[in-house]
Amino acid sequence: MSSSKTVYAVAGSNPWNRQVFESQISNFPGHWIFIDSSDDLTLKWVSQVNPRYIFFLHWSHIVPEEIVNTYECVCFHMTDVPYGRGGSPLQNLIVRGHRETKLTALRMVPKLDAGPVYLKRDLSLEGSTAEEVFIRSSKLSASMIQTIIEKEIEPDPQKGDPVVFQRRRPEQSEISEVKSLEALFDFIRMLDAEGYPPAFIEEGGFRFEFRRASRYDRRIEATVTILPTDQ
Repeated sequence: MSSSKTVYAVAGSNPWNRQVFESQISNFPGHWIFIDSSDDLTLKWVSQVNPRYIFFLHWSHIVPEEIVNTYECVCFHMTDVPYGRGGSPLQNLIVRGHRETKLTALRMVPKLDAGPVYLKRDLSLEGSTAEEVFIRSSKLSASMIQTIIEKEIEPDPQKGDPVVFQRRRPEQSEISEVKSLEALFDFIRMLDAEGYPPAFIEEGGFRFEFRRASRYDRRIEATVTILPTDQ
């Protein structure tokens, strides 16, 4: 690594994060390092690498406070903050009827999603799976990273009253009180991504899990996995 190159780090915990890093982000000017394990993200390691920024793409782990306080850490949150601070933003947006949102790049601070904002970009929530939206989000994050490093953007404080989302629990993936085919399709697709508990129902000693849903005029077709509830 040339000492003249600025070092940047990107942390991502999903396959689509690494794919967008390899295909887009790693080609930006500078020396780029990808981290996919929270065990590697230590203050000792970060101090040795000394990155200009650490960018977090869909990172589901707690970042040590000493790293957040010492280095410029940037995360990408799928809401128009301060609306929608907190967990499970995609699912919380869809169950509230949103079809589009803002992807926000914000500086990380000890308080969750409360940091100042670098920039926001429009993001569609449409798609047949949550994973499709996450991939779209990762690609958009890459272009936002390019803008941040090229323009050395200074983040501005958030404005307005916060609306905080609660992280969804696995049992909330059970299908209940869905009143239309459109709502059922949204419920299935918003949970259809690697690492998420899929939409399910339990009946007669079996658990029926739904993925890869398609919406038609008067029906939904989906892949169903059937498991015994006692396993």
